[in-house]
Amino acid sequence: MVRGASACQDTTVTSAGTTTELDDANRGTKTFFGQPRQLAHIFGVEMWERFSFYGMQGILLLYLFYPADQGGLGIPKDTAAGIVGAYGGAVYLSTILGAWLADRILGSERVLFFSAILIMFGHIALALLPGGLGVAVGLVTIAIGSGGLKANATSIVGTLYSADDPRRDAGFSLFYLGINLGAFVGPLLTGLAQTTLGFHYGFGLAAIGMAAGLIQYSVGRRHLPKAASIVPNPLPASHRTRAVVVAVVAVVIVAIAVATGILNVGNLVTVVIGLTLIAAIAYFAVILRSKLITKTERSRVFAFIPLFIASVAFWSLYQQQFTVVTLYADSQLNRDLFGWQMPVSWVQSINPIFIIILSGVFAAIWTKLGSRQPATPLKFAGGTIVMGVAFLLFLPFAGGGANSTPLLALVGILFVFTIAELLISPVGLSISTKLAPAIYRTQMVALFFLSIALGTAISGQLAALYNPANQAPYFGVLGGIAIVIGLLLAFSTPLVRRLMAGVR
Repeated sequence: MVRGASACQDTTVTSAGTTTELDDANRGTKTFFGQPRQLAHIFGVEMWERFSFYGMQGILLLYLFYPADQGGLGIPKDTAAGIVGAYGGAVYLSTILGAWLADRILGSERVLFFSAILIMFGHIALALLPGGLGVAVGLVTIAIGSGGLKANATSIVGTLYSADDPRRDAGFSLFYLGINLGAFVGPLLTGLAQTTLGFHYGFGLAAIGMAAGLIQYSVGRRHLPKAASIVPNPLPASHRTRAVVVAVVAVVIVAIAVATGILNVGNLVTVVIGLTLIAAIAYFAVILRSKLITKTERSRVFAFIPLFIASVAFWSLYQQQFTVVTLYADSQLNRDLFGWQMPVSWVQSINPIFIIILSGVFAAIWTKLGSRQPATPLKFAGGTIVMGVAFLLFLPFAGGGANSTPLLALVGILFVFTIAELLISPVGLSISTKLAPAIYRTQMVALFFLSIALGTAISGQLAALYNPANQAPYFGVLGGIAIVIGLLLAFSTPLVRRLMAGVR
């Protein structure tokens, strides 16, 4: 039972511990494309946050490795790719902090609001502060803020549905559409700003986008269900001083590591991978050992482990859109459009176009199939296998020179990326809330994001192995590994479903 729910007359609590408003039809309210109307507010803030996030990330790697005469910092490509991977991993790693603050101190709604403010200031730092200082301050601030926003936006969406609401997966797919509307427009506009005015104007545009999202959310947050503000497992007053001390010690340790050179740009991605792996193992251990969860809840957490592993494999390939695929587009892709050179960052908008087109299709398919749709482990297995196939599709173009890969070829490959993503990402957001023990609702979402953190950081590490002169082994081996992992999950689906204890 979620603490404080009995005081919320507008909410009910399901057996899975998920809080949801009463049926919209019974309340006489309008819906948002057939979903609870409150979804529109989370849809909006996520759309603008993704506009700023992907708009900035679309030009970040270029800013890091482009020479100074092109407005960049001139960092070696493998180091720059590692920084991008480490930053991406840190974004998802920081969901732990955001989830903990929500579950123990502030509640999801307030954490989301403060996180949005932090993200906006991070983009402002990138736009206004020069060189490495702007990168350090901006990326750290955005990573922490994005972590808080990600886990809690997803958790709030989960409060709008009961565990057995047939609209649930469709609602998460619609939520995912909002994410990708922002992801589509962001790189287009920041890329134009970067190529015509300079990198800092692109970063400034991302800051404006986040400000728009913050304003929209500030207006609509009062309409969210009371469950979104509940602190499900409040931190006892006697433990607060210890929590503050731990936080201060952690900051001091990081500061000393940076000052002494122990932590540097060369080993940053390796450190993030190690910390994420440790955090994931510790998180699973804490939840599984808790005396506050039931036997059924514990079984469902065990079921989440193979899904977590498949998710790591998927994201370690998928997130190379921001490392290897960006390098590939900069050096090998024919970006000529009727005599005009398309910005490299526009490649990042191809995948969101397909998401926008196909997310509604997938939502309709899952709704139409209802209880006959594939079980979640099979969706994860299919997504991992398809992602491996997408990497194999690079092989016919391996070893080509400048402008040797047709734009339509990369568009086709990214279409396959999209199919894989839709089988895992929105489904993963949904299943993390359905398998979550009552008192670890937001933190189970953080566990799913930890799989993305680990995969994203690994993608940055793998990028150091990418050799433009010998691409076939890179794409072939990684694609083959993903296919094998997907097949193993498919074969183990009956066991995983038993552990899921009735959850599909």
